[in-house]
Amino acid sequence: MKAKGCVFFQVERCKGCGFCIEFCPMKVLEFSKEYNVKGYHFPVAAHPEKCIGCNMCGLYCPDFAVWGEKNKD
Repeated sequence: MKAKGCVFFQVERCKGCGFCIEFCPMKVLEFSKEYNVKGYHFPVAAHPEKCIGCNMCGLYCPDFAVWGEKNKD
């Protein structure tokens, strides 16, 4: 199944609040095991094929570190 959307990250802006993970309706995101330069676990697309590009992750991110977009096809 081809993803309907894609999620993008600016890892160094993330402060690890987890809002994007919590509010993703498709459960695409999870925390990485790595740390960014601020010392926080940042989100990664664990299930990118499930992304619908709804941008709920971006709407809840207080630091504009993540956003979703619908695919153009």
